[in-house]
This record gives sequence, structure tokens and C-alpha cells, in this order.
Amino acid sequence: MDFTSRFVALGDSFTEGVGDDDPARPNGVRGWADRVAEQLGAADPGFGYANLAIRGKKLRQILAEQVDAAVELQPTLVSIYAGANDILRPKVDIDNLLEEYDAGIRKLRATGATVVMFTGFDARGSKVFGTMRGRTAIYNELVRGIAGDHGALLVDYWRFNEYYDWGMWAKDRMHMSSAGHANMAKRVLTVLEHDHSIDVPPMTPVPELRGVEALRANAQWFREFAAPWVVRRVTGKSSGDGLQPKYPQLTRL
Repeated sequence: MDFTSRFVALGDSFTEGVGDDDPARPNGVRGWADRVAEQLGAADPGFGYANLAIRGKKLRQILAEQVDAAVELQPTLVSIYAGANDILRPKVDIDNLLEEYDAGIRKLRATGATVVMFTGFDARGSKVFGTMRGRTAIYNELVRGIAGDHGALLVDYWRFNEYYDWGMWAKDRMHMSSAGHANMAKRVLTVLEHDHSIDVPPMTPVPELRGVEALRANAQWFREFAAPWVVRRVTGKSSGDGLQPKYPQLTRL
């Protein structure tokens, strides 16, 4: 099938759709990018969509494994979010990483495609991830500069206050919930100035726990999610090991 409009989504778990479970889809997740593709495709019979994102990928891996593959698909629209997994590492040279990111964005823009970039979320409400707030702020300023230099569109996640509601987050506290992904799809479509019919599903109420209950909940979260994450970091493994992209070739959803 010949596609006249081609949307290619690049990145890590954020773009793959982790946290928005859907057993009927590749890798068992849906996500904001699929939701955006559904809306764009509904209005364009010549629309094709590819999603090359894989959870756990760091910025250099995304650039090395996904950018050239995206260029080969001759995109008219590209989304890319990379760097969050680097920021969480004990040591990171953000300036050096973003120089490479700049080169990747330049290559994508050279195709003539519209490129959509993202700032990182301000996790000031998290005792764990809030410690990375300064790194994320530096990353964001560099991303804003890259977007401006290359004429890319920017989805400013840092400023989205609705994500301070824990209902926007999955149980692992690291990835957006179905409601969070639906809301992000609306945000992206707004930046693209595209009409949509997305409804954010009801959020699961998250009770505010105190004292012993809070300690128990945090301990359970650490056992189920944080500890395995730390083990993967120490052993050099990734949650994306063995996974293939959801949609490596252009398709219609």
C-alpha cells in the first residue's frame, strides 16, 4: 500500500506505550502514539504509522537503532523522546548526549518531515525521581534549544500540571497510566493543531496513605518495581531485551 502521510514514532517506553496495557496489541501495550495515529489515520485514508520505540532504550541506542530506520520509511511526521533513561543513571554527561541528539534531529529534519520533540516531566512530587529534577531541567533547556534551532515542534511535558494526579500514573510510578497516555495523545494532537475525539478514561483513585499504610505500600512498590529496576541496572540488562518494535513497518491501525 502506498502511504501519502507517514508517522514514525521513536523512543523508549514512553513512546512504546508501557503503562497502557492492551494484550491485543504488539508488546501488550497501546500508548499515546497509537492513539495519535488512530486520530490522524481517521482523517486521512493515505495515512501510515510505524512505532520503533522499545522500552529501556537510552538516547544513543535510540539514535543508532531507530533514526536511520525512520529515515528509510520516508516519514512526513516523526516523534522522538530520548534521554530519560540516561538521566536516571548514576553518571551522565547531558551536554555531550544532547550534542548527539542535535545531530539526530538534524538528520530527521533533513527528510522534510515535521519533527515533534518532548521535554522531560518535572517529577517534583516524587521522593525518588524528584532527585533528578535538576538534571531534567538542564536537559529540557537543551531540548528547547535544539527544537528551536531545527524548527521542531515541542510538547512541553515539564509544564503539564495534570500529571501531579497519581491517577495519571501506572502502578510502577514510572510510566503513565491509560489515562496518562490518553491525555498525552490529546496534548500531542493540540501541538499538531489536529482535531481529535479522544476522551481521557476515568482515573483510578489513588488514596493518600499515611503512617504504617504508606510504609507498607512503599515497601511493596520497592519489591515489585524498584528492586527489579535496580537489578537490571546493575547487571546491564534492559526491560526491552528480546523485544522487537511494535510496528517496524508502516501500517494502518
